[in-house]
Amino acid sequence: MPKRSGSGRWGLVGRITDWPYLLLFLTITFWSGNAIVGRAVSGHVPPVGLAFWRWTVAGLIVLAVAWPRLRTEWPVLRSHWPMVLLLSFLGITVFNTFLYIGLQHTQAINALLMQTAMPVMIILWTVVVFRERVRIRQAAGLLISLAGATTIISRGDPMVLVGLQWNVGDLWVLSAVACYAGYTALLRMRPQVSAPVFLAATFLAGAVMLAPLYVWESVVQGRAMPWDTTAVAAIAYVAVFPSILAYACFNRGVALVGAPTAGQFLYLMPLVGGLMSVVFLNEALLWAHGLGLALILSGLWLAARAPSRTDGDTHRR
Repeated sequence: MPKRSGSGRWGLVGRITDWPYLLLFLTITFWSGNAIVGRAVSGHVPPVGLAFWRWTVAGLIVLAVAWPRLRTEWPVLRSHWPMVLLLSFLGITVFNTFLYIGLQHTQAINALLMQTAMPVMIILWTVVVFRERVRIRQAAGLLISLAGATTIISRGDPMVLVGLQWNVGDLWVLSAVACYAGYTALLRMRPQVSAPVFLAATFLAGAVMLAPLYVWESVVQGRAMPWDTTAVAAIAYVAVFPSILAYACFNRGVALVGAPTAGQFLYLMPLVGGLMSVVFLNEALLWAHGLGLALILSGLWLAARAPSRTDGDTHRR
């Protein structure tokens, strides 16, 4: 499908939508902020409530943009409703809910470590579901990036990894990672509708599936949403940046370079998250961050040079 011209009313925004690596870097930046916010409000904002209001607010915002196209694209969306529901369940309902639940119980370093397993899981999904072959250069790049991510997480000390303690929160995070890897691999099967329509459909479908769990958390568990400044600010951030902007950037990036290559960018999360910790949590910047960045970028470069299938344009204009 031809690329959108950068001229006309789209201007710079139109050109950016054809820069996959910038889009994927922005995605990782927004998602790293999501993990920081999720951890910061854990114990104050209920995890299911945060996920429910995140997707409800984000879905309504995107729906306002998608509304003019929804009528004409509805038949296509309706004819592919099983895939829309599956993608919504994996990437919207389950992933972030499990992540927020996990962050209630586990250390941030554990969550970062497990999210670096996502590129491997994406490749496993593509091998199992689509019978794709993993090329040697792609596998080598993946392993080099994994080494970089591990260097950042361990701060250059292998004994840190040996001393990690795992708990039930880690199982929630690992399950979340597996589900989002499935979402990423299956994006190639999404209905060919415009980006706003697809995002509105998946966001709102995910929120509807979360509604019973939200009621159960609020009524049965007695963990009602505290509508204070902290909760509102957290919902506002996660609804706009890790949701609307990140998902639009990520889906477009997958369309341009394919799921396996896009998944490699998940290795940047420990680095970006670590830098955010320096800014917002006053943590120290270590030499391991620089070494890890060099390894991650080397792995991304090597994997990007491997010929791979792009999954088609998931954002039809």
